[in-house]
Amino acid sequence: MNPSRLHQLALTQIPGIGNALIKSLVSYSGSAEAVFTTPKGKLEKIPGVGKLISESILKHGKEALEKAEVILKRSEKENIQLLFYTDKEYPTRLKQVFDAPAILYVKGKLPDNNKKHIAIVGTRQATKEGKQNVETFVQELAPYKPVIISGLAYGIDIEAHKAALKYGLPTYAVMATGMDIIYPSLHKKIATEMQETGGLLTEYPLDTKADPARFPARNRIIAGLSDATLVVEAGAKGGALITARLAQDYDREVFAIPGNLTNKFSEGCNYLIRNNVAQLVTSANDIAYFMGWEAKEEENQKPSKLTLKKEDVSDDEWSIIQLLKDKELHIDELSWKSQIQVSKLATLLLNLEFENIVVSLPGKKFKLR
Repeated sequence: MNPSRLHQLALTQIPGIGNALIKSLVSYSGSAEAVFTTPKGKLEKIPGVGKLISESILKHGKEALEKAEVILKRSEKENIQLLFYTDKEYPTRLKQVFDAPAILYVKGKLPDNNKKHIAIVGTRQATKEGKQNVETFVQELAPYKPVIISGLAYGIDIEAHKAALKYGLPTYAVMATGMDIIYPSLHKKIATEMQETGGLLTEYPLDTKADPARFPARNRIIAGLSDATLVVEAGAKGGALITARLAQDYDREVFAIPGNLTNKFSEGCNYLIRNNVAQLVTSANDIAYFMGWEAKEEENQKPSKLTLKKEDVSDDEWSIIQLLKDKELHIDELSWKSQIQVSKLATLLLNLEFENIVVSLPGKKFKLR
């Protein structure tokens, strides 16, 4: 048994310690193992720890290690992998989120950090049109080879997973339960099929049952894992809107399919669009354009930036191109370095996008094709 993994997991079993505090403890102590041997006085000086938390570590440390050992043994027996936030295999997008889980339980394939990721979410009471939209969008997204993220719930979620499997895309479900409890149980077969190319993810240990409070919490993982979130259908309230708001907070792109004004399950999408939380999309090509995605078979057909000459563009455009060589830059940093006002810069960047020279990325960043 890996001692480092044992101590990492044990930190999650100590009362009063959340994900942010675990990261702080490990950062200041140097490792998870060191947390358990650091004197009480030094622990208290770590920001956010104080007397009560340091006493909890000392009081519950042994018991936490024992619990962690049981969880590890069961996880190994059931082919569940554990990822600590410091592991190189931990999803890089999620690692950037301030409230990301310290530990992730994974069953199936480990997420591929090099692939595009998009979350597809919506109401549990999906209409026939909503289900058809899911399949259409996933089919149109297939050439771009993204990973499909959702929550395994009834309605839009399960349709997204099914469509991903149908069109040969890896798909991951983020669960609000332990890995041994598939909720809803009706989706066990799909959950098993997903593990061949994708898998299941959760921050909760085995035996954790479904609880209403855990579903909004798991939505932050769905949003954090993804480059973009697509809301297909949603009521005026619900988890899909929470996921969209979280994605916006994480500076990720949000898209929504507009719906009929008389359909109560379009209220959420229309609200997100109206309030500039989501961009209106009517096809997957809209998403690909906004994200700067290229289909695999089309990549070699785009003009090469290496053949571009100074006389082909304006002086300001050439300045932008030189700054973007071999790097990605946020529009604010690009404005500062080029000394071009943001309003003018935005127009120049849009022109360069139309010319297939520049690609816009999530978070208002740009790069050369």
